[in-house]
Amino acid sequence: MKENVSAWPNSIPAPKPREDEQTADRIRLIFVDDDDDFREAATGELTDLGFSVEGFADGATMLASVANGIDADVIVLDWNMPALSGIDLLPRLRRQGILLPVVFLTGRSAPVYENLALDRGAVDFVDKARGVPILAKRLRLLLDPVKRPAELDVEETQQCGRLMLKPRIGRAFWDNVDLNLTLTEFNIVRLLASSVGDHVTYRAVYDCMHHVGFIAGSGENGYRTNVRSSIKRIRNKFRDVDPEFAEIENYPSFGYRWGVSVAGPSP
Repeated sequence: MKENVSAWPNSIPAPKPREDEQTADRIRLIFVDDDDDFREAATGELTDLGFSVEGFADGATMLASVANGIDADVIVLDWNMPALSGIDLLPRLRRQGILLPVVFLTGRSAPVYENLALDRGAVDFVDKARGVPILAKRLRLLLDPVKRPAELDVEETQQCGRLMLKPRIGRAFWDNVDLNLTLTEFNIVRLLASSVGDHVTYRAVYDCMHHVGFIAGSGENGYRTNVRSSIKRIRNKFRDVDPEFAEIENYPSFGYRWGVSVAGPSP
């Protein structure tokens, strides 16, 4: 029998969940990593922390397993996997209609990898060196309905002029045409459209991309470059549908706003 070693050497052992936590609904987690020893240790620690974990050694096995339905709340992906990497697995999940939040847990900590993961639709990016307890806290912040902002619990469809949002499936439509936004891009559009006519700061947009208080970029305002590139991609997707699209307006040195004109009836 293999010794149950920690996924992170010298890490503090995960505390056992309280008795009430053992009987409460657990967060259901799919964990995909090709390193057998790491996956076994990490899933063991997450289970000790109160999660219900199903592990997979590669993306193809995971896709085959969930083809007829998926019973989970969140997916954690490794980046480096043979045949089908985590970053390529993510869009395949979306094409199959699997819209669960995806978190990357990887040793690739450089900002370029984080940006790519978020641009592809991941909701968070955690360096493996941070340890399982940090991952667990990030997952609970992401999924805990008590801590989740109330504005996320909304009706099936939101209409804002020519823009239609379907929050439960993370899809946005302009003149009834699907914009094919990533989940992160959808959240940004939803943030802007929920404040029609009001200015939204760069920081607020970035918090929407990550989570409130996330430390990002180089220097005090380093995160603005990431926000600008995301807004540019979003505008381009709208303009692929409507070349005259101009509702996302710049507010120099501050942020953006969704133009008042979209609040009127659809033409």
